[in-house]
Order: sequence, then C-alpha cells, then structure tokens
Amino acid sequence: MGKPLTGKTAIVTGASSGIGRAVALTLARDGAAVVIQARRRERLDELAAEIAGLGGAALAVAGDAGVPADLDALLEKTLAWSAGGGKLDIAVINAGRGLAGGMLGSDEAQWQELYQTNVLGAAHLMRRAGQLMVQRQRGDIVVVGSVVGRNISPFSGFYGSSKFAVGAMAEALRQEVCAKGVRVSTVMPGIVASEFQQVAGYSAENFGKSIAHFGQLLEPQAIADGVAWLLALPPHVNVSEIMIRPTGQNYP
Repeated sequence: MGKPLTGKTAIVTGASSGIGRAVALTLARDGAAVVIQARRRERLDELAAEIAGLGGAALAVAGDAGVPADLDALLEKTLAWSAGGGKLDIAVINAGRGLAGGMLGSDEAQWQELYQTNVLGAAHLMRRAGQLMVQRQRGDIVVVGSVVGRNISPFSGFYGSSKFAVGAMAEALRQEVCAKGVRVSTVMPGIVASEFQQVAGYSAENFGKSIAHFGQLLEPQAIADGVAWLLALPPHVNVSEIMIRPTGQNYP
C-alpha cells in the first residue's frame, strides 16, 4: 500500500505530546516530511529521532504557538527545509491548552494566556499558512478544535469559548480560500486521555467522576487517524468538520 502523503511537507504544532505527537508520527508514517513545534525542545528532539528511526523525515523547531514571531520563524524554517524549498502543503494547528471551570469558577488570571495560544496564535498561523497555500493554489489546513466548541460545557466554559472562536475562524478561512484549491478542516475531539486534563486543572473530583460513565476514553491516535483520513481524500473533496468522540460520551 502506498503512502498518500509522500512528497508533502507538514507542520504540526503542539507536537511534544498527546494529539500533536500522534498526528506527527502518523503523517510521517504516511510519507510526509514533518516539521514539529512545541515549547519543550527535548521532547521534540526525541520525537524527531523516533520519526527518523522509522525511516521518516522530521525537523524540530522549538517555539511558542501563541507568539507570532515564533510562528513566523517556524514557517521560515519550514520553507527553507522543505524539499525543493518554499513549500508548505499541510498545517495542523493543534497547539492549545485547556482551563477547568466555567465563567464563574475558572481562573481569570489565565484567560489572556489561553486566548493568546488557542485563538490569536491559531489565527496567525491560519493566516500565514493560508497566504502561502493560496499562492500555490493548493494545501490543507487542519484546525484541532473541541466538541465543547460546538456544545458548550459548564465544566469548561471559558475554554469552550476559545474553541467556538477557532471553529468560526476556520470556517471563515475555508470560505475565503476554497476557490483557490485550499482545504480547511476542523477536527473536534471528545474526551481524549492525555496530559491535557492535568495541565488544564481537571481532577478526579472536578471532572473524573462526571465522565466515568463514558467508559473507555479516546487515545490520541484516534484523532490522528481522523486527520490522516481527511488529508488522504481526493483534492476536490473537503470534509470541513468532523467530531470524534468516545462511543460512550453522550455530552458534550
């Protein structure tokens, strides 16, 4: 069986763990040369070495996905590194962080930082990647949102608002670039077992008990498989939104 992404160059942000790491490995498996970004350099280097060990190509670029200058540097290094130079075929905008609690209970001191990464950083990379792809009349932008960006949850109200914004921006971008041969897709995961919950401040008390009835949660690979499926579709087919939930997750 062939590798559907052979010859393509992909960026994956938030690649040091969880969904981003699984996506990077999966795209490399499917033949893409992968540029991986996150703040934790040592984890990026480990992932790049793993990809190389599997016969793939990876470039590790440490940086903050909420800082426009870091994203611009990521794109510059990608274009210089890509086969033939000046090429970006896929941008997976995955970096983001959560925040436990609703509008009344979440930590207001973290609101600005969350929006800087989840919304403004994502918007900057969408714009810059979109500009590059429009010039070449092709490309894929995949934005990792959340089911709480469609069905708000009182357990994560402020975080959910950031994912509402990301979904709106992705759809606006799709409408703007689709006639230029550029596809934009939003992938909305349900509950995925990863470091995300701990970093966001969820615990067994404020979150775990409420989702116990969901049964087996998703692993990051389930989301990566969904992303790979989107990217392997014929160029004239754009699945613009998908939700991927554990079977037992009734809400959100």
